[in-house]
Amino acid sequence: MTDEVDFDGDDTELGFAPAVSVTGAEADHAPRRTRTRSRRSGLPRRLGAGAVLVGALVAMGGAYAAFATSSSADSAGVSSADVAAGKQLYQTSCITCHGKNLEGIKGQGPSLIGVGSAAAYFQVSTGRMPLSGQGAYAARKEARFTPEQTQQLAAYVGNQGGGPSIPAGDLRGGSATVADGGQLFRLNCASCHGNTFKGAPLSAGKQAPSLNDATDKQIYAAMLSGPESMPVFSDNQLTPS
Repeated sequence: MTDEVDFDGDDTELGFAPAVSVTGAEADHAPRRTRTRSRRSGLPRRLGAGAVLVGALVAMGGAYAAFATSSSADSAGVSSADVAAGKQLYQTSCITCHGKNLEGIKGQGPSLIGVGSAAAYFQVSTGRMPLSGQGAYAARKEARFTPEQTQQLAAYVGNQGGGPSIPAGDLRGGSATVADGGQLFRLNCASCHGNTFKGAPLSAGKQAPSLNDATDKQIYAAMLSGPESMPVFSDNQLTPS
């Protein structure tokens, strides 16, 4: 949006009334007074136009912020009720290690800011979190939280710090894509998890876990978040399909 401002008088190119004319002669007093009155009469118009422009920008900014917040929540399928319930669960079961504001606590647990709902879902749904003890490897165990509570915790973590989230819908390809999936697995995953998905030990006491008990959603979440020694697979490495 551009406002046309009409500057009255002969001094518009300079932006001010010169004390000496361009030719070097003294400027006439009467025209100078006329030009001053013209500038003053135009000032309220310019200020009014500027105030209208600033007001419009502020209103547009507020509307955009409200729209962006609501649209991101809708796209992830997260409700405010889920986030509120997840916050209560977090304060009861996670705050001791990960801090009041997800900032992490040294020697206790890492920061969860920016890890996304995918990371929280993977860790909680596989029973790795809450952690039973410090060590190089967190083994899969029976989940402490129900599927609904797991979704709520993931919603809270994702809402607080952003980060990758698992897309909704069916994550499994059709029968025609099984061969393609096998090729991708052999190229990207088999070196750690093995051709039979049983997993294998890694260096420094770490381990690539078995995938036999993993669900589609847990596999997808792990690829997005890169737990422990696993790399993160971005869209540049593997497309969503």
